[in-house]
Amino acid sequence: MDPIKSFMVPSEKFITVERDMDVQTAARLMRDRRISSLFVTKWKEIVGILTDTDMVRRVVAAGVDTLTTTAEKIMSAPILTIEEDKTVLDASDLMAQKRIRHLGVTQGGKLVGMISVRDILVFLTNLRKK
Repeated sequence: MDPIKSFMVPSEKFITVERDMDVQTAARLMRDRRISSLFVTKWKEIVGILTDTDMVRRVVAAGVDTLTTTAEKIMSAPILTIEEDKTVLDASDLMAQKRIRHLGVTQGGKLVGMISVRDILVFLTNLRKK
């Protein structure tokens, strides 16, 4: 089976926001870009991930003010990761075990990409077509 690195989103394509961005602006960015996660940075270093699930559970359900709550306050950190040479099955198992939908992909411990449940579904769908 193909390694994760063959279908991950490379770090050069990450959409990032500074940790002090308000969550309303972050949510609009996610909507406009049609993405389910943003990477949160502190002085250009990635410190966490902000997902649509974080938005629902930590903003909407909690009833917090979207203009005064920052990305840093609701982001998931640290980012759970998997090494790039692992398989789709490894990633799927880890996501199921941890109950998450996004995984950072590392090379020698350094973040080089990201995969989501959607990426895995697309990969498997394409695999069935071959």
